[in-house]
Amino acid sequence: MKTVITILQVISAIGIIGTVLLQSGKSAGLSGTISGGAEHFFGKKKGIDDLLSRLTAIMAAAFLVFSLLSAIV
Repeated sequence: MKTVITILQVISAIGIIGTVLLQSGKSAGLSGTISGGAEHFFGKKKGIDDLLSRLTAIMAAAFLVFSLLSAIV
């Protein structure tokens, strides 16, 4: 049972890493100001960003659950 929980924990950790790396970063500096204004004016396609954000939260919750189960077992 411990091995199964550990494998699921590793899979969820890899999932967190993957979804975080696929998310677009927050723009900073002068270029971020310029592109941020353009995104505000023309609109930004946020479908994939919202999906990746939701997947990251799910993977983090799964990692937390598997960590707690691993500590209990």
